[in-house]
Amino acid sequence: MITIETVNQDSKSEVNAFVQFQYDLYRDVPQYTPPFINDVKLMLNRKKHPFYEHSDGQFYVAKKDGKIVGRLAILVNNPFNEYHKTKKAQFCLFDSIEDQEVANALFERAFEWCRERELSEVVGPKGLSSFDGYGILIEGYDHHQMMNMVSYNFPYYPKLLENLGFEKEVDFVSCYVHKDDFQMPEKVREVATRVIERGKFKIHEFKSKRELVKKYANKVGETYNKSFINNWEYYPLSQSEMKLLVDNLMSVIDPRLIKIITYDEEIVGFLIAFPDVSKAMKRHGGKLTLGCIIDLLIELKRTKWVSLNGAGILPEYQGRGGNALLYYEMEKTIREYGFEHFELTQVAETAVQMRKDLITAGGKPYKNHRVYHKKI
Repeated sequence: MITIETVNQDSKSEVNAFVQFQYDLYRDVPQYTPPFINDVKLMLNRKKHPFYEHSDGQFYVAKKDGKIVGRLAILVNNPFNEYHKTKKAQFCLFDSIEDQEVANALFERAFEWCRERELSEVVGPKGLSSFDGYGILIEGYDHHQMMNMVSYNFPYYPKLLENLGFEKEVDFVSCYVHKDDFQMPEKVREVATRVIERGKFKIHEFKSKRELVKKYANKVGETYNKSFINNWEYYPLSQSEMKLLVDNLMSVIDPRLIKIITYDEEIVGFLIAFPDVSKAMKRHGGKLTLGCIIDLLIELKRTKWVSLNGAGILPEYQGRGGNALLYYEMEKTIREYGFEHFELTQVAETAVQMRKDLITAGGKPYKNHRVYHKKI
């Protein structure tokens, strides 16, 4: 018999059990990259995670014969609903053994939670912040998970959701590019060159993290908050959420791979690339010890993979050469630092032009994460 239990988020043992289930489930999967345990625990911490300053959520585990066989988080993001004039819930941290009854029991409890709050639709996977990644992997199971910027799941997950009546909301495709195949269209290069010559747009590069933090750290959060205003997942971030976003960025970035675009000295765009330290993360199983930190620093220097997972231009500067400049800087990043493999991580299918540009430049779609929705 399957039972559903609500996780007491103030209980250390219950939080630990909820978090640990994923590590146990994927222990022997080579493509899986375990997230840092403390990062997952933060998502359940109502006192520390800024999401709970304005929104709410509940976490469940499914048990069979006293053993955890599934888990699920159901959330309501109030600023998102207010901005988009909707009554949506969102789910994340869904994991299950291959058993439809387990998935059914978890989601039925989540649907009850939604109905109590007069929410009419459930969307997901979609986490507490933009750094939690989007969607269920539906294509690309043979490829390794790019750190914890995206999720990895077993091939049976989509069927569990579809059998519950979930349908496609939007796909996020990741493209792979080998350095020898990357070809920037000459027209884009010419536009970027003219933009630079005019002198209004400028590219700022950094040699140290200290220089970046001192000059631009706070402004990066503000620009990020404005750049994606037309995106499917957008909602205005709070000051606390922007701080968490910037703190996360500063903890993992290589300052050489950060490019800030200004127009008359005001930030209007950015390009952020992350060296892939998945191998080091896998070696330590989610535990951020001193040994892990040293291993991560070593892996930063020797990895040949990089993720381009942060690119944006303020809407009012798109079509004025800013986009061409962004792609131009992307090419420079690929050529300059000795990387061989590039993942252009999670480009929404709604970003039609960017998807076309990436494929034209040599990108090959090789992973697809699907966000689902269901009316309740």
